[in-house]
Amino acid sequence: MKVTTLMENTACAEQYAAEHGLSLFIETKKINILFDSGSSEAFADNAEKLGVDLGTADIAILSHGHYDHSGGLLRFLQRNKKAPVYVQKDAFEEHFNIEGKDIGVDPALRNSDRIVLTDGKRQLAEGVTLFTCNGEKRIRPLETNGMTVKRDGVPLPEDFRHEQYLLVEEDGRRYLFSGCSHKGIINITNWFRPDVLFGGFHFMGVSLDEAGQAFLSEAADTLCGFDTVYYTGHCTGVAQYEFLKQKMGDRLHYIASGSVVEV
Repeated sequence: MKVTTLMENTACAEQYAAEHGLSLFIETKKINILFDSGSSEAFADNAEKLGVDLGTADIAILSHGHYDHSGGLLRFLQRNKKAPVYVQKDAFEEHFNIEGKDIGVDPALRNSDRIVLTDGKRQLAEGVTLFTCNGEKRIRPLETNGMTVKRDGVPLPEDFRHEQYLLVEEDGRRYLFSGCSHKGIINITNWFRPDVLFGGFHFMGVSLDEAGQAFLSEAADTLCGFDTVYYTGHCTGVAQYEFLKQKMGDRLHYIASGSVVEV
């Protein structure tokens, strides 16, 4: 399997654009998948520089309903004339960060007949399945980080029910893709027990003071307790990644705009 990072907060070389967002192009033996599209159209420019033809994507997936993962989808729909875009049914709700800023999906996407709403478990192809895991038991509490969702005009603490995960099973191995892991990276790893996991850990808000280091150390120990290799970036935070890397060694790797991983 080949995974090309089309967009991330940092770049592995100066010719690639970087922005607060995530986009991955996944090439399996049977199917090509666009997983998220960054916060703007720039992911498509990086794709051209990397020799990735977005027109060859068989399907596209939005991991959750935030702008930094959905911002380039309209451009993708222009470049690719066939692929359905799988979006969890609650992704078009209004989502806000701790400052009250709207961080939701562009409502214009609703008008596309290529949008396919999902919920629960959905098989997209042989060995390719989407999950929301909304009913799964958590071994760690949900952290809202001050985010809210508006339902029936009422602001409520975010529950991230719009977040979904892609599991690809190939050659006896399990590959999991998560956008920001808002339901908790430890919960998600525990639910799936993948061989390889690509996704953000959402640790960027964790300070590196004594309490923060204790939190990250405990998280590193727990994640290393699973038989999983992790590729992360975006909302994990660069400083937080560097701290985790000291603890996790070759179990943890960083992906940046322009990086290509074959696993």
